[in-house]
Amino acid sequence: MCYYTQQSKLAIEVTDFYNKNIDYHENFFHSDFINGFSYPNIPINLDTKPDIITTTFTWGLIPLGRGADFRKNTLNARVETLEQKSAFAASVDNRCAVIVTAYYDWHWNDPAGRSKSKYQINSQHHEIFCLAGIYNSWKDASGISYNTYSIVTTIPNNSMKFIHNRKTAEGDERMPIMLNPGDESAWLDHHNHPLDFAYPNYKPHLIGFEVK
Repeated sequence: MCYYTQQSKLAIEVTDFYNKNIDYHENFFHSDFINGFSYPNIPINLDTKPDIITTTFTWGLIPLGRGADFRKNTLNARVETLEQKSAFAASVDNRCAVIVTAYYDWHWNDPAGRSKSKYQINSQHHEIFCLAGIYNSWKDASGISYNTYSIVTTIPNNSMKFIHNRKTAEGDERMPIMLNPGDESAWLDHHNHPLDFAYPNYKPHLIGFEVK
């Protein structure tokens, strides 16, 4: 799964890297360690505004008619069941690319997880990269606006199978869909099926290493 990320670059570094402007500089979020359960507003690119870096969406998709508490269940969305799950089906064609510099996962050194090793996963190519996401925007009956997204996951490659081994016995290892350089616009185009980006159809260029 993907619950912990890093977006350690300053706003000017991200705008220079993508050659794009930021919508609200005062909202720009960066941190060496980001806990998804704090529902942060990691910067994203939207399919409707691909030339702008957007800062007004928060992690943890809230489907129409659900309360804010529901988002603890939707930090991630499985690519294989996007169209079947009621929480995500309406957002399949709402694509975003979540801008990060790394994500984190833990290798269990024993079956019970009493000893764990923390791993940082980066792109092999650049210090900044994107994870595939879907999003939703709506207002509740009281007029409160919710702009939220989920990070889309797939079955793991061999590297992530080793790192994310918590549920190996259940056959339920996962990894986020890391978009390789130049593929962000392809993901944002909803004419491309999400499964085109599922492993092993789509292979991420990632590297993981243990950190303290």
